[in-house]
Amino acid sequence: MSVLEQTASQKAIELENKYGAHNYHPLPVVLNKGEGVYVWDVEGKKYYDFLSAYSAVNQGHCHPKIVGAMDEQARTLTLTSRAFHNDMLGKYEKFACEYFNFDKLLPMNTGAEAVETALKICRKWAYEKKGIDENEAEIIVCENNFHGRTTTIISFSNDPVARENFGPYTKGFIKIEYDNLEALEKHLESNKNIAGFLVEPIQGEAGVYVPSEGYLSKAKALCEKHNVLFIADEVQTGIARTGKLLAVDHENVKPDLLILGKALSGGAYPVSAVLANDEIMNVIQPGNHGSTFGGNPVAAAVAMAALTVVKEENLAENAEKLGKLFRDELNKFIENSNICKLVRGKGLLNAIVINDSEDGDTAWNICLKLRDNGLLAKPTHGNIIRFAPPLVMNEEQLLDCVSIITETLKEFEK
Repeated sequence: MSVLEQTASQKAIELENKYGAHNYHPLPVVLNKGEGVYVWDVEGKKYYDFLSAYSAVNQGHCHPKIVGAMDEQARTLTLTSRAFHNDMLGKYEKFACEYFNFDKLLPMNTGAEAVETALKICRKWAYEKKGIDENEAEIIVCENNFHGRTTTIISFSNDPVARENFGPYTKGFIKIEYDNLEALEKHLESNKNIAGFLVEPIQGEAGVYVPSEGYLSKAKALCEKHNVLFIADEVQTGIARTGKLLAVDHENVKPDLLILGKALSGGAYPVSAVLANDEIMNVIQPGNHGSTFGGNPVAAAVAMAALTVVKEENLAENAEKLGKLFRDELNKFIENSNICKLVRGKGLLNAIVINDSEDGDTAWNICLKLRDNGLLAKPTHGNIIRFAPPLVMNEEQLLDCVSIITETLKEFEK
């Protein structure tokens, strides 16, 4: 690598450091091109992308069908706001409602916005339909959750980095242990003001924690028994990532409120949504909620194309097959490993736990070496490395990646 090329990467990083808020700590690599399962840096080095923009790029980088839909619509009409109708929104709403089997869709832009939207819908439903006294509604959430970083959401986070010095915090949330049905039942039976239960089917940011089999279906049954809305945050786990269209599909659970984002656009454009049936969604009336960009024509065109790709290319089935292969191959390595303790996940949302403390730097150093070896991943919670490649990956590519990962891990064996 020449001095000039080194300067190109360093200059890009230095520009961010100087002019950007320091709210992220990226791996030191500067990307400028992506296609399918691959990305390239400014020096032209090619990498496997094993993060997929936190599962936004399930359909692969720059999928021609998605980019084509975005380009065509962007040349026609980009934004009207919701002050007027546009000819794409209704088509998209119908398409998505039929795709996920719901009556109504409320369009937003980002995952955090969609979570906030679901919380508002849940509260309004609680007052107008369930009969909870105004301002008394409470929503149960899980410890170690990650639903975004807005003021309301961090109010029920237990991540000190996300919370510290951002108070006062929003009231109305009860935190319980994830994957603990007894704790959920206890609060549902003792508190008549519970409006909803917000849960990630798999806790992604917490380290790809997969709950016990039957947890989701039994939690949904408890919610039904107590007339409480089951709210599934599928921003990261949805759109084929875990081997089913939705992660709740593994237990045949139909959420009362479904939150989607990320891969809803294939990573090409910010698109998120909340879906619900009429008896819930109809509590929202003009002026209650909105977004200038929510439901814009480009977002509508992109989302329809992105969802079409998922079905046409059988991405859920591919994720299921390759995810099992990935875990099987990693487990063979782990049998004789001192550095890697376990692999867990569903479909192509997986993580390995490194034999180090949460405040250690081994996982970070492994990710730096993976980068050197042509694969990009990033730690979460210190000693956990999440692996989530685009779902368009094939078996040959996956086995090549397993080889890169295991050979890299061998360099860190104690």
